[in-house]
Amino acid sequence: MARLTGTAPKRVGLILGREWSFPPALIEEVAKRDEGVTVEYARIGATLMDQPCPYDVVIDRISHEVPFYRTWLKKALLDGATVVNNPFMWSADDKFFGAALATKLGVASPKTVALPNKSYVPGIVPSESLRNLEYPLDWEGLVREIGMPCILKDAHGGGWKEVYVCRSLDELLHNYDRSGLLTMVVQEYIQWEQFVRCLCIGQEEILPMKYDPRERRYLVEHAHLSPEVGSRVVQDARTLVRALGYDMNSIEFAIRDGIPYAIDFMNPAPDMDINSLTPHYFEWVVGRMADLAIKLALEPRPQAKEMRWHALFGGDVGGHKPAAPAPPAMPRRPAAGHPA
Repeated sequence: MARLTGTAPKRVGLILGREWSFPPALIEEVAKRDEGVTVEYARIGATLMDQPCPYDVVIDRISHEVPFYRTWLKKALLDGATVVNNPFMWSADDKFFGAALATKLGVASPKTVALPNKSYVPGIVPSESLRNLEYPLDWEGLVREIGMPCILKDAHGGGWKEVYVCRSLDELLHNYDRSGLLTMVVQEYIQWEQFVRCLCIGQEEILPMKYDPRERRYLVEHAHLSPEVGSRVVQDARTLVRALGYDMNSIEFAIRDGIPYAIDFMNPAPDMDINSLTPHYFEWVVGRMADLAIKLALEPRPQAKEMRWHALFGGDVGGHKPAAPAPPAMPRRPAAGHPA
């Protein structure tokens, strides 16, 4: 629908890093629809606390690596902008919390254990500052609970950084001793028969793609899941992104004995590069992100109300389990790949 004459266009600011294929494709896709919305690269400098955010929507692709952007985005949300993804939730998220949340929501998740840090910032005196920590850790008991092999990874990491497959206790200890200031988790290794990575847009649109984690590449194969498994993957993915409030995310499922285990779903700035996704899936994500940007610009969603944690997570709080809220539906588009 073309915008009304004389109406100022809604502005969508895009915060990004080095990626080169997705940003211009999104800008072009939104522009050609002529619905009264424009996407542009956001400009951010030293900001006064009462300086209003000039954008109606901000799409954040890199604040996890640029802390100043995260600070600015919290203020933008306070000003009434819709931020994709919500910076408060993104700041609070980690892989241990995610595993616990998935279990509470009824989504299969590997056994996961949070570990105390190996090292600490200067000024921490272990004998005086860490009196609440149990020491030494019962590593043998931990291994009995989790099993071998296991996965050791950064609780706040992404992009396959600081992820180790450990096949013995000695190997686990060796990698843990090198973790420095990072907070690590140990996770049950799922011996999978199928591996799926889902792109999730707008808390509704789910694209399950066949993925090879060994070669780290997508395989365009539309009928790679049975109807039953495919339906559960889509349902579980929606449950997770709605609970987290993420409008842009990717979720990895390791499928064993017909059960999809959500092994990683803290990816609020998912890979959207054309060379990674392949042109087929890239077209899908550009179209869905354009749908999302236009809808949020024209129909603002008050994100401050999303911070009621008990309703957001759908967990057992006060003896009842409220359902994770569904977002407003986006316009339906022809599916690419496995239907969601």
